[in-house]
Amino acid sequence: MPQSLSKVYVHITFSTKYRQEMIDKSISSRLYEYIGGICKGLECYPLQVGGHTDHIHVLCLLSRKVAQMKLLEEIKKQSSKWIKTTGQEYSDFFWQNGYGIFSVNPAELEVVINYIKNQEEHHRKRSFKDEYRDFLEKFNVEYDEKYVWD
Repeated sequence: MPQSLSKVYVHITFSTKYRQEMIDKSISSRLYEYIGGICKGLECYPLQVGGHTDHIHVLCLLSRKVAQMKLLEEIKKQSSKWIKTTGQEYSDFFWQNGYGIFSVNPAELEVVINYIKNQEEHHRKRSFKDEYRDFLEKFNVEYDEKYVWD
């Protein structure tokens, strides 16, 4: 086959270092927009970026030219550097070392988009830790709890 084709949607999630609540309303929309721009720059087109005070979610179309690890490295590196320039209160901002990345069925895109849009409501009842554990179980990811959090 002379042509390489792919269409892989991924749902990415990761938290701030130690799940510190550093993503407040004064910065969140600009941060999500900035992260969407990083994705676009890597040809990983974002469908939805959102989150809550201690974590983010990104739904994007994964470029066939960019490895998952490279995408996450650039999102974290560039957004962390950017957020530190927005005010003294963010000088100690860091992302956690790890991340979760999960494939998304194209038929479920609207469900995931709405899920990301409704993070504030969702987290009135559940912590990020509980949410993340649910993802790991739903996608049958084996994990050791002591290595998941930092």
